[in-house]
Amino acid sequence: MELKRVVVTGLGALTPIGNNVPDFWNALLIGVSGAGPITRFDTSKFKTQFACEVKGFDADQHFDRKELKKHDLYSQYAIVAARQAISDSNIDKEKEDLDRIGVIFGVGIGGLSTFEQEFCEFAKSDGTPRFSPFFIPKMIADIACGHISMEYGFRGPNFACVSACASGTNALTNAFNHIRLGKADIIVAGGAEAPITQGGVGGFNSMHAISTRNDSPQTASRPFSKSRDGFVMGEGAGCLILEEMEHAIKRGAKIYAEVAGEGESADAYHLTASHPDGVGAILVMKNALNDANMGVEDIDYINVHGTSTPVGDVSEVKAIKQVFGEHAYKLNISSTKSMTGHLLGATGAVETIACVLSVQNDIVPPTINFTGEEDEEIDYRLNFTFGKAQKRTVRAALSNTFGFGGHNASIIVKKFVK
Repeated sequence: MELKRVVVTGLGALTPIGNNVPDFWNALLIGVSGAGPITRFDTSKFKTQFACEVKGFDADQHFDRKELKKHDLYSQYAIVAARQAISDSNIDKEKEDLDRIGVIFGVGIGGLSTFEQEFCEFAKSDGTPRFSPFFIPKMIADIACGHISMEYGFRGPNFACVSACASGTNALTNAFNHIRLGKADIIVAGGAEAPITQGGVGGFNSMHAISTRNDSPQTASRPFSKSRDGFVMGEGAGCLILEEMEHAIKRGAKIYAEVAGEGESADAYHLTASHPDGVGAILVMKNALNDANMGVEDIDYINVHGTSTPVGDVSEVKAIKQVFGEHAYKLNISSTKSMTGHLLGATGAVETIACVLSVQNDIVPPTINFTGEEDEEIDYRLNFTFGKAQKRTVRAALSNTFGFGGHNASIIVKKFVK
């Protein structure tokens, strides 16, 4: 069958460096770090005392008190980002077939703060169970999709993707496939996460996964620097409106970019570590290029997973060199996690937004915090876009996300030409 073409017609973002898309994009381009001391709880006994928190978010401005009782923080973030994207796309519910508009969101963990709160209260009690009736609905990973669909009456495909840090990208790839197979006209797709809790920070600390550079939080996320010591935890949400091209044109929607292809793979190697030779990363990028019917020379920018971990950064660089060969030296590469931190299940959506805007505006956001200390295992002849944004023609951009459990997902966006 002939696959339908899929375009991006709306964007929404709630991030540690901006609570809407214009603010997020501007902060990326000037190299703003979202890291700072954690404000949510007393961190004095924690190895890591900082994170990339969303700033200035007032839930009361978005939800009434009765409604707030139903929402964990992660679903609040998802709903707000979705509202932004739906508004940006100018979807008119009165003129659409709501049976053909879906919602697919990714999340790595779900309602972690709700889980902690309920069980902390139970632990303080005499053992009599007095759990909130909203405990389970607030906690489960799929609930954000449900809330968004109920708010707008969207009755199309509706589910959550859970693949750790690849979740947001997997939500986009599922939305892309549903639309190009003709199963929906529009899908509200993205990712959300709110993991900055005692359990979240303590759990990642116990795995030695996150940075402990408490003396310098804003420079702690330093992908590709030899002194990197782990990722910086972030939170927030990103949302994209994916739409069948002819449907978008017919209703006069603005088109940011076209989704060209996607790839998925598994490392089949380790619970939390990337394969040291980038086996799964190589496969997922090749799969995305093949799906898009593109050659390596068609890609101008890679938004790398680039988490600032000792093994992960090295393995991804190896994979890029293996897949792209000599063209790897003509690419721009950057890790926007150096600014946003690692948003876990939201990261794929937020970083795809960065790719879409890079394609639209012909500029590549930087990798900040490079210290000049070179890791002998990293090839610095590659252009990591260190320090400041670089202007160049960006015909197509590829975004990589790799999750615990060896889950890998990549997506390619390109300039839209009818």
